Parts: sequence; C-alpha cells; structure tokens
Amino acid sequence: MSIHIYNSLSRKKEEFTSLKPKEVKMYACGPTVYDEPHIGHARSAYIFDVIRRYLIYKGYKVKFVRNVTDVDDKIINKAKEEFPGENLNLSFKKVAEKYLTSYHQALADLGIDSGQDIKEPKASEYIKQMQKFIQILIDKDAAYPVAGDVYFDITKAKNYGKLSNQSLEKMESGARVAPHENKRNPLDFALWKSAKENEPAWDSPWGKGRPGWHIECSVMSSDILGDTFDIHGGGIDLIFPHHENEIAQSEAAGEKFARYWIHHGLLTINGQKMAKSLGNFITVKDFIDKYKDPNLLKLLFLSTHYSHPVDFTDEKIEEAKKVYERLFIMLNKVHNIFNNLTFDQKERIKSTEQDNQFGYIRSHFEEAMEDDFNTPQALAVLQGLITDTNVIITEYPQITGKDISLKQLYYSCYILLPKLADVFGLVLDSIVVDIGGYLDEEVRDLIEKRNKARKNKNFDLSDKIRIELEKNGIILEDTKDGTTWRRKL
Repeated sequence: MSIHIYNSLSRKKEEFTSLKPKEVKMYACGPTVYDEPHIGHARSAYIFDVIRRYLIYKGYKVKFVRNVTDVDDKIINKAKEEFPGENLNLSFKKVAEKYLTSYHQALADLGIDSGQDIKEPKASEYIKQMQKFIQILIDKDAAYPVAGDVYFDITKAKNYGKLSNQSLEKMESGARVAPHENKRNPLDFALWKSAKENEPAWDSPWGKGRPGWHIECSVMSSDILGDTFDIHGGGIDLIFPHHENEIAQSEAAGEKFARYWIHHGLLTINGQKMAKSLGNFITVKDFIDKYKDPNLLKLLFLSTHYSHPVDFTDEKIEEAKKVYERLFIMLNKVHNIFNNLTFDQKERIKSTEQDNQFGYIRSHFEEAMEDDFNTPQALAVLQGLITDTNVIITEYPQITGKDISLKQLYYSCYILLPKLADVFGLVLDSIVVDIGGYLDEEVRDLIEKRNKARKNKNFDLSDKIRIELEKNGIILEDTKDGTTWRRKL
C-alpha cells in the first residue's frame, strides 16, 4: 500500500510520490524564539516528528528542515521588556538564544529527535541570501523598493490565494494599509523593512533594515532542499498569509517550491484559546513538572488526527494515562514470565525463528498510517496488540518454555511493539527492563512471605507486606493462578 496525504494545496488526498525514490525532503515552520515553548509548539513539533519517523520506518531517507525565526518584532519587544536600557543589537540576541535553548530543552524532554538529518537554520544566518533573493524579485519586476522598504507586488503572483482558497477581492476587502506604509496594493507584503531607531539592522542595497517574516522560509528551504521539494508543513494558522506569500514569492523567483502541503489543527485548553491573560498558558516545562511523563502528552496528541484541533483537559490526560497503564501492566506481566525462565529457555526463544501470528498488527498499523497518518487508528491497533497479548497470557496457565505462546509473547513485546512504538517516539524502556533481569531478592522474599501469611490466614501481616511493597513501587495482583506483580506507574 502506498502513502496517501491530504494536500492542502489541492484540497484532496493524494498518493505520495517523492521527487527521488526513497528520499524525502521536508520543511516545517519552526519557532519564533521570544518566549517559553508551550504545548501548542510541542504538538506541531511532535506531529512532524511522527511523520518523519514513519517515513524512515518505511525505508525513506528523510532530510528535514525546521527553521528558527530569531529576528522579529516579538523578539525585539521582549528584549525591551527583559533588558530595558540595553543596546537592542545585543539584547535581542540574548532573548533569541535564551528561548531557543528553552525550545531545545523542551524537545529533549519530549524525546523529539534532532539528529544529523535535521537542519535548523536561523533567520539571522541568512541575511545575505535573503537580500540576493529580494534582488532577484526586483529584477523580475515582482517586487519594488520604496523609502527603504521593499514590497512584493501581489499583482505579479500567479493564482494568488490558491492555497488559502480565497479570491483577491475577498482578501483585499479585509486588508489594511498602515499610515507609514507605501504599498501599491493593500495585499503587498514586506520583503525588507527599513530600520527603526536603535533597532537591529543590517546594511542592504535599499538602506539599513531587516528582512520581513515570509522571505526567510523561501530562502532557507531553497538553499537546503532545492528549488522544489516534497513536503512543507505548519499550523493551519500559517496558511494565510505566511504560506500563501511563500508560494507567491518563490514561484515569482522561478522556483516550483513545495509539492505537498500538510497543515495541522491548533490546540485549545478546556475549549479556550491558550493565553497568559486567561491563566491557561501551559509550557512544556509546566506539563513535565505536573504530569512527569511526556508519553502522556504524546498519547493525547496521537488520539486526535493531526489535521483536527485538539483540546487539552486534565480528563483527557487521565484517559491517556489509562492507555499507558494498560501498556505498562501488559509489558510487566510478560517481563515477569520471562524472568522465571531458565537462561537456556530464554536463549532458545530469542534465537528461534518467530512465527508471524502478530503480522496482521503490523499491516493494520501501516494501513492506518498510510491513510494520511491516521494516528488515532494506528494507536487503536497498538491497543489491540495489548489485548491479544493479554489473551495469550490468560489462556496459558502454566509456562513451560516449550509452548509456541512464549515465542508469540517475545515477538509481540520485545520485537514488534518497540518497533511500532518508536514511530510514535513512545519510550518503553522506562516501563520494562531487559528480559534477562531478575526480581530483587528482597522483593521476592516479601512476596513469598505474604503468600504464606495469606495461606495461614494472617491477613494483618499480608496487608502490611502489600502496603510496604506498594510504598516501594511494587503493585501486587492476586489472581486464581497466584500472585503477580508490576511496578507502579
């Protein structure tokens, strides 16, 4: 089955074909670094990380670019706020560096990759290239300088509005020209902005100034990925004007630009837009401090298709925790089964060719992901694997090491599940240790002591031991086949 992607440009689901066989060039709009990264930023970064991971899982070599806007009005305003009285040419760099560090820490806390095939260009590193690009547009009569500014002439864009599906008349009716602007048309946008007093600026053929926002993505993507590349992504709020303007200026410069456009829905908090003024602004650090485990945030995101909005609530995090607990409990049950096998039994199971009883899980998982990266359905497939594995455990009362069920358990929990979970960046090594490990002897002795106490109807001692073990992170479960245990989540 081939991958199908909903292309925002064509507004239909299309079969994905990369420009080069088994190679994908992908660009996603990254952060403007002026504040602490919040869980909305986390969703955007995570969505494109999952897409990138799945493409790699399918054998593609992925070159991924995520830009950093480190020159912007918001950064300058933050510099004035955090470093009052300081030279803005220095303080804006401090702000950008501070919050880029915070962004990188958030990605690390969430386990989002930043490997060797991921490029992270900064706007401030591309000033000269942006000036050259602007000059190309001027030479092609697609842009015009005026009073130190340079604007893109929207009348020179072919099919402007094709991404946002808006007519020029509708867009012009909502456009406004600020008193200081010298645009020919209200929809014309700035490629270069003349310098304001004391603000960061660079020399240019049109006078001191700095680049407009839209130009950086066109320049950085073409420099790293080429004039045309496979996938461009970002939030739905970027479709207009940002991505619309990227297309206009890139095509006016003679580039074909991106072939597939992927846009994700936005995040709300209890049905409201996230805002500091509403007291519902949740940073990635806030989430980690409160809930401890980033897997819970990932499971929340996975439960909703990327193109839809997602509403963050404590109740939904509790639902995600229940999914994680099911995974946790099942893996520890399997871990305990293998703990009690001999070394020879373990080696025989690991070295024996596995049957493919769970092959349907892999095919159903891929079917879901290849239908426009349908993570809710793919997550349901993983939960089906948990259910089927638990059935094997329940229906096999006496583990001898000879039954095929042992091979099935090993294959599902130590080969298949980690491989599929890795597509989602879910961390399982914190749930279960290697099957070669053994229970701590002290815990083993306490469980045996409790079993004897229960047999002798000494329930006070039995309860005391259970409480003591629970305090040490061991949960006991009494079943008809005896007492099992798991580590506390």
